[in-house]
Amino acid sequence: MSGKAILEYEGNRYELPVIQGSENELAIDIKNLRSQSGMITLDPGYKNTGSCESAITFLDGELGILRYRGYAIEDLAEKSSFLEVVYLLIWGELPTQSQLEKFHKDIVQESIVDEDMKKILDGFPKSAHPMGVLSSLTSALIAFNPRFVNVSSDEEMYEAIVRIVAKFPVLVAWTLRKRKGLPLDYGDDTLGYVENIHKMMFKKPSGEYKKNDIIIDALDKLLILHADHEQNCSTSTVRIVGSSHAGLFASLSAGISALWGPLHGGANQAVLEMLEAIQADGGDTKKYMAKAKDKNDPFRLMGFGHRVYKNFDPRAKIIKKAADDVLADLGIDDPILAIAKGLEQEALQDEYFVSRNLYPNVDFYSGIIYRALGIPTEMFTVMFALGRLPGWIAQWREMRLNQEPIGRPRQVYVGETLRSFTPIENR
Repeated sequence: MSGKAILEYEGNRYELPVIQGSENELAIDIKNLRSQSGMITLDPGYKNTGSCESAITFLDGELGILRYRGYAIEDLAEKSSFLEVVYLLIWGELPTQSQLEKFHKDIVQESIVDEDMKKILDGFPKSAHPMGVLSSLTSALIAFNPRFVNVSSDEEMYEAIVRIVAKFPVLVAWTLRKRKGLPLDYGDDTLGYVENIHKMMFKKPSGEYKKNDIIIDALDKLLILHADHEQNCSTSTVRIVGSSHAGLFASLSAGISALWGPLHGGANQAVLEMLEAIQADGGDTKKYMAKAKDKNDPFRLMGFGHRVYKNFDPRAKIIKKAADDVLADLGIDDPILAIAKGLEQEALQDEYFVSRNLYPNVDFYSGIIYRALGIPTEMFTVMFALGRLPGWIAQWREMRLNQEPIGRPRQVYVGETLRSFTPIENR
């Protein structure tokens, strides 16, 4: 507690507790407002409403800060691996060497997906959007794992978490290979977690898999940077679905569907679609920079600025170098990527963008990397989901362990008042 806030309305005075977070964030606790006053609050989009108290991720958009369980995103991206971050987000502490080895060993043992899942995948045409396929396959896992998890059992929770962390990359790889018309591939028990993901996605049936450390490092960083981002749309969806005591797999499937939207996980896809449109119009970046600055022009420069980060996106600073390294290593001559680099350089030097903090964000650079790796544009959001999986799991687990009540937002009704029913012959 940190004092009280006073609400006065029509001569009545209501005292509401003020809660202070560990990073000094202040929140007015309104859970008893309706019972005391008969009033509710109205906050479309919940931009000013906290739905929970969480110990997982701290984000300060004004200062450009992102921390997982107290660890700076910069340190995690530089010094840890994605699998370490998965463990950290879910269980709250970085693993010891023995804990990490056991975690990876258990994942390897659970990485086989029931062969009947292939029949479900076969039912989708090649043209099916990968996010729809992934959401359906994730939901279908329930049929092969029908038992509800006892959240008070550490053992059952661990088994369920290991199961989905092991099988989800297989579903992602199968979704990509279905899209490309390639045979479905299982992983290699001798490879690391991220290496195995890369192998399952890209190994050609006629060739031997060759590891590329620069690409693996870039993928590892991308997955870390996307692993959690506080109470965003998909995370909130996972929590609210889980609050009904729906199972973990069902809640994750709902999160995937929420991430599918172009205002959320589809942002990096929108970046590439914009770049392709610029190329189709002649590739003149200066023309489109001018259009972006024209208030009367509906064109919007995708991948610049961020709705949460008002200064800079700390994830973008990290992944920019990885994008540069990947492009240099692969030596790709791609006009789309050339346009992207041109827009980046102009935006970083243009006073209009600099003064408004419209810097390239993580979606801009992740789109560039995925394009360079040969991942189809429609798969970008699937890669986002792969990175966000541990955050969703951690948030679901926290919500259930905290015994949060079922999510049930209120509304302000603005429709018709009571009317008399008119028989159909008189209408």
